[in-house]
Amino acid sequence: MDEITRLMRTKAKELLEKGEVDRVLGWEKGMFFYSTPPVFIDKPEDAEKLVWDDFAINNLAIYLLDKRNQESKVALFVKGCDSRAVVRLLQDNQVKRENLYLIGIPCPGLKDPKTAVRGYYKDAGQVPKAKKCEECQHPNPVLYDELLGSPVEQPPKKDKFAEVSELEKKSADEKYLYWQAQSDKCIRCFACRNICPACSCKDCLLDCSKPRWLDKEVDVAQNQFFHMIRVWHVADRCIECGECERVCPAGLPLMQLNRKLIKDINELFGPYEAGMDLEQRPPLTEYKTGDPEEFM
Repeated sequence: MDEITRLMRTKAKELLEKGEVDRVLGWEKGMFFYSTPPVFIDKPEDAEKLVWDDFAINNLAIYLLDKRNQESKVALFVKGCDSRAVVRLLQDNQVKRENLYLIGIPCPGLKDPKTAVRGYYKDAGQVPKAKKCEECQHPNPVLYDELLGSPVEQPPKKDKFAEVSELEKKSADEKYLYWQAQSDKCIRCFACRNICPACSCKDCLLDCSKPRWLDKEVDVAQNQFFHMIRVWHVADRCIECGECERVCPAGLPLMQLNRKLIKDINELFGPYEAGMDLEQRPPLTEYKTGDPEEFM
């Protein structure tokens, strides 16, 4: 058994036996070697289900929006991206800090189950690291009550805006044709919205029928509208966990859209990374007299 898995089970069992939490959110082993889905545990004996391995890739913070978890004291295992998502939820007053017990897990980079299936790999050792993990700059949790294991080495700094910068070199017509082609592939399943820990509205305007903002018809124009609304709503909330792009069945480059807005925000308001500091307010949620106003 992996040492982190052993520590997870021990801690979860202890917290539940002592009644310090009502529920523990973690990962369990699924049917296949590449399957390690989320699991909710509320009995000490079920702590043996918990697993930490190469495929524990789901960002668990999204489940804090479940009403059952908002009304309970919850222990949550957090990687770097999970912890940044928790910070954002706390800043949006979606969850209460006193209801959370955060157990940090330094993340060496994980593997995407979807990649494993498509590649017909025989075991975990053959599966490449997930794209979102290759791009990750913060593998260690930024907020936690206790940490399991030692922090992993910080990855080399990369230009996360490289793809965006290349796209910005295109003409307006070229950009339009590029995004039109991407939108044409979208089946509007809402997986990107539903998996996103920054999409925390209880009632999404895109689900409204009165007034109806988005038609039921799946076409390029409506798909473009959907993605523009989605990306603007998480503009300074995106913690770059890459879950939206990872779960997209059409393979849309959604992080390019997210990072375009992040890049613009950085250029307008200065360097900012969502979910890194509980005390740092997102730039679009506050007003400063020195804010740029050339566009007005």
